[in-house]
Amino acid sequence: MNTVSFADLNLAPEILKALTESGYATPTPIQAQAIPLVLEGNDLMAGAQTGTGKTAAFALPMLQKLLPHASSSTSPARHPVRALILVPTRELAIQVEENIKAYAKHTKLRSLVVFGGVDIKTQTPHLKNGVEILVATPGRLLDHIEQKSVQLGTVQMLVLDEADRMLDMGFMPALKRILALLPRTRQSLMFSATFSDEIKKLSEDFLIYPTLIEVARSNASNENITQKVYLVEHEDKHALLTQLLRGDDAKQVIVFTKTKLTASRLARQLQREGVTADAIHGDKSQSERIQALDAFKQGKVTVLIATDVAARGLDIDSLPMVINYEIPHAAEDYVHRIGRTGRAGASGTAISLVAPDEERYLQDIEKLIKQQIKREPLPVLSKSRPRGEHREREYHRPPPQKPSHDPWFDKPYVPNITASAPLEKKEEPVSRQKAQIPALFRRPG
Repeated sequence: MNTVSFADLNLAPEILKALTESGYATPTPIQAQAIPLVLEGNDLMAGAQTGTGKTAAFALPMLQKLLPHASSSTSPARHPVRALILVPTRELAIQVEENIKAYAKHTKLRSLVVFGGVDIKTQTPHLKNGVEILVATPGRLLDHIEQKSVQLGTVQMLVLDEADRMLDMGFMPALKRILALLPRTRQSLMFSATFSDEIKKLSEDFLIYPTLIEVARSNASNENITQKVYLVEHEDKHALLTQLLRGDDAKQVIVFTKTKLTASRLARQLQREGVTADAIHGDKSQSERIQALDAFKQGKVTVLIATDVAARGLDIDSLPMVINYEIPHAAEDYVHRIGRTGRAGASGTAISLVAPDEERYLQDIEKLIKQQIKREPLPVLSKSRPRGEHREREYHRPPPQKPSHDPWFDKPYVPNITASAPLEKKEEPVSRQKAQIPALFRRPG
């Protein structure tokens, strides 16, 4: 059992006070191992998944090392960028910077987050005012570098968070451009949920004799999570999902889909059925994504439909359930998905709806996590309306019906004798006949 406290990690009183006010008492395993190593100045390669407390594992020692540089001066020159944290998504960037602000609230250190999807002009003045800690997505950081609104020559610490997702999203060229602009003498930390060959190659490019720690294996699933599988046809998935969302445990649920199109369509269908749902994916604007996430955290939205990329880095306390509406093709993504629930010792439920053509992916997942997931009997489903039926009911009138009896046919037939008599032809006056002949063809006189 871990009996180490934050006070045992030689952190400054200002940081310890902020941790106490935030309700933190005992460090997690990744924090207990990483913080002393970072304080000693080691480069670090850490295997840790989302939900293990990895943000504090690099943020707390970072603040500790930057405290001597804290200044109350308003001059931007007194607040150069000393620590750079690169993250793959906007949501993760926002959350990391929020945590850093909470940990540093009793210090004079400044922090800022920059990401795409918003007007770059709103971020530039804050950068020029000076910040010690900069959290950024790679693409937006390069935009600021090109506009000369940020200088990286004073960076002393570099953190690459969720490096595996960085590579999955194609950020490798951007990372190389950024690394080329950083001082060669610096401390570098890399956190990744997996240690693939690509990750190892990346670590060779910017880590120097790193210390390796791994507290959460990439194929390990949380023991607090109850995993279930329903074998169901594709056409019955929506009816099963709707039934599951009516359960008592479904007070707050993240539903995962593979594509942005499915996420949007599923959210609209649930909304029509009276479920407070919203979607979060890459096609949504930054303001829409933040609004949806805030509504979900506040309980105004009970179901959040998300893709893997959009949900990466989401930090939601006490999430009781996640549902895989579409099972991921990559087994590692399954571990990331279900890791959204069962955090901080709380229990959670992860349910997967698996169609016949998805069973091969389920086998890969079970091989990775080294356990068989329990198959649940399929409940009796109330079939949902056929697609488009609501439109027909609203806009289409029923076709006219032929009456079973028409009283017109009851009338007796009476022949009309006068109508059959020949009509008398009346001769028109000669003057009228002449008048109808064009003047060009008339005989004189």
